[in-house]
Amino acid sequence: MKRILLLTLPLLAACGSRYGMRVPDDMVKKLPYETRIELLEAENDLALAVDRRDQAASEILRARDNIRRARSRAAAAEDELDRAEDDVSREVAQLTIDEAEARVDYLRARQDLNVALLEVEELALQCALARFELARVMAARKAKVEGSEELEPPEYEEQVKECEEEVKEERAELGSDTADEKAAREAWEAKKTALAKKTFDARTSPYVENL
Repeated sequence: MKRILLLTLPLLAACGSRYGMRVPDDMVKKLPYETRIELLEAENDLALAVDRRDQAASEILRARDNIRRARSRAAAAEDELDRAEDDVSREVAQLTIDEAEARVDYLRARQDLNVALLEVEELALQCALARFELARVMAARKAKVEGSEELEPPEYEEQVKECEEEVKEERAELGSDTADEKAAREAWEAKKTALAKKTFDARTSPYVENL
């Protein structure tokens, strides 16, 4: 319990949340132990939201590395084409270039989706924080902690509702990026298959590298 309570302030600051109504920490510290236990579900929800946000951020870094590798692969394929001395070698080199360029296009589309997903997960984290604060309000009111009578649960409930509605809208808008990522992947898969067929087999070809 203590771990998440200590995380609340820095997380709110990092998110720059528009849903930033909070219960004073001093008030929460006065909660009896049995009431604090009731906050565990909201605490776990918050921890999962942090994990999802962090995972989305990690995917962006991973995609950046893959894009750099794909660009290097495309440049190397260009060099191979320049050095090719027969038609077969030139054809393989060109197919390798096509596959590498399609890979870069796919990874860029995937990165666009990753960035959009991160924005959604950051907003979802704000919602988890809002739900956590609502749980703290209810706990403080239930325990009749001094000062809790001045807190208005409906205001915290409205904060949660507005945030969750915004997350729903943001997720619905991911459709375009998802479709672009799917189309780019299919185009890359086609180029990869063509290269693999020309160089023996998709599973064993030294020219084909899977992500």
